[in-house]
Amino acid sequence: MAMAMRQELGDFSSVVCFKAVITGMEDALGEKATAIALISAGRLRGKNLAESLKLADAGLSLDDIAMKLNHALGKEGTRLCLVDKIETSGDLYKVYTRETICSAGEDPGSARQCTFTLGAIQGVLEVVTGKRLRGKHTESVLRGGTHDVMEFSVLQ
Repeated sequence: MAMAMRQELGDFSSVVCFKAVITGMEDALGEKATAIALISAGRLRGKNLAESLKLADAGLSLDDIAMKLNHALGKEGTRLCLVDKIETSGDLYKVYTRETICSAGEDPGSARQCTFTLGAIQGVLEVVTGKRLRGKHTESVLRGGTHDVMEFSVLQ
């Protein structure tokens, strides 16, 4: 395992601080520009994660990929979110997540979208599939869903 980035505090920060970054960016840049930046940052993180986990051309099932993502991003990993499952139908991928950092601490009914989390999962799926994807946050725990569901369609 790699050495901690910080000797005393370790590699992790709080959800409160991450959420402050998001809301501060929204205040300075606006919601749309912030969403674009966070999705882009997430995609890069996801691509790097997929490469470090050697997921490209690994021939893994979607269940195995979900398990590896849950390990890397969940309780044993960076704690970005829990990944329960990934489904596919043709060129559409649906990823079911819980306890996303983006939804944490938001009021019920909030319009908050999972931007960084969506980007991270998109980046992983792009490496796994070798295709460029477009992601959309379609269901939210903040708006009555059991999961934060992200759908990814293949760009032609």
